[in-house]
Amino acid sequence: MKRLLVASILILGAGAARAADLTALWAERLKCVVAVDYFTETESERRMTTAYGVAIDAKGTIVLPPSAVDARTAPRQLRDFKVYLPGEASGSDAAYLGQDVYTGWHFVRADAATASRLTPVTAWAARGPSPVPSLADPVWGIGLRSKDEDFTPYVLQSHVALVEELPQKTAIAQEEVAGPGLPVFNASGVFVGLAASSFGQTFLQFTRLDRSGTPIILVNVEESSAFVLADEVLANLGRVPKSVSGRPLAWLGAYGLEPMEREVANFLKLSSQSGAVVSEVLEDSPAEKAGMKDHDIILAIDGRPLPRFRPDRVVTDYVDREVERRKPGDAMALTVLRGGDRLEIRAVLGEEPKLIREAERKYLERIGLTIREFVYGDAVARRIKTGEATGVMVHYVKPNSPAALAGLQAEDWIKEVDGAPVHAFSEASVRLGTIEADTHRTEFVLLVSHGSDTAILRVKLR
Repeated sequence: MKRLLVASILILGAGAARAADLTALWAERLKCVVAVDYFTETESERRMTTAYGVAIDAKGTIVLPPSAVDARTAPRQLRDFKVYLPGEASGSDAAYLGQDVYTGWHFVRADAATASRLTPVTAWAARGPSPVPSLADPVWGIGLRSKDEDFTPYVLQSHVALVEELPQKTAIAQEEVAGPGLPVFNASGVFVGLAASSFGQTFLQFTRLDRSGTPIILVNVEESSAFVLADEVLANLGRVPKSVSGRPLAWLGAYGLEPMEREVANFLKLSSQSGAVVSEVLEDSPAEKAGMKDHDIILAIDGRPLPRFRPDRVVTDYVDREVERRKPGDAMALTVLRGGDRLEIRAVLGEEPKLIREAERKYLERIGLTIREFVYGDAVARRIKTGEATGVMVHYVKPNSPAALAGLQAEDWIKEVDGAPVHAFSEASVRLGTIEADTHRTEFVLLVSHGSDTAILRVKLR
């Protein structure tokens, strides 16, 4: 790996003039790069996470990669965002703006003082169409050391090995070329992409006693060889969320998409394109209202055939993204294959039902569990109608607590408390809150469902 600290930038096979050019380019482009840390507050801990990002405008708006925040984390659990400039030990306060579902990016805004010291990455974008790297083109980017090293920056270099659609147009370099979420440039210093999360690489591990070799997968979480091309990035920098929840969120309701098998495609004489098979059409969804059926094969969106992807499974991400880039109320024309017939369906996208990360929650410390609201996704996972969606879900169980000793587990579905059905989160919250507050109470009973099993659990409070 060609990793060079700023204090000693050396470019193999290049002259002193080229080294000086890269040094100047690197120093300028470093001004768009930041590190961000924040805390996630859970029932049992306050955990710090660090991610790297890039400034995108003069307001100090920063884009972080999708992996920067755990997808299961509710925005209200995120606390104390700070932005650090490379090589500086102290950071400044920042605000979390939310996640854009289409790109997966998280958006953060630095304070005015920090924003004034940043240069947006767009300053180094090409005038006109962005250059698309060709095979073997040299590319370079920026990495940052850890917080205990004051986020010291360094240079990474490589050459392009492959360019493909995943479904975003993505280049893969021969070696790591930037930290995830950090920019990549060509030899002239033009912005050519944003590093994605690193791909896992498979290796064989040998020992003297075992010559067969054991496959292992290694993932470099600090550096990446893959980067989404600049045109894909620049076109979406304006997708700053209107709220920390990321809403409004478009919804179709075609669930469990699977790629059309190649044998089926060949039989249907569709080998030049992809298809996405709908496993299930969700209840009361825009897809159901539009007349879509289980096992329909989506062939085209707005009259454009689905592109051919390799691997085939990428087509499901493509269809999902085509929904996510739209807004509730937008019309979406779908060409589907049902049996031997091609049908044209016009769906008006709706607003995504409440997500698990948005569900109401309540922590009951004495009992030792967090309950959360039963939402649409819980009904889908349990294959029940939304009208049957009563009760609450167990979100968290504190180890060695009365709830844990009674056998409660995360994702248990609480249907009754002391023999009385609970119909909504508010009702469960009041009942369990009353039990929690009653210091003379010694036990209570829950009727819970876990998977296909139902059980009565006795929770002993002392």
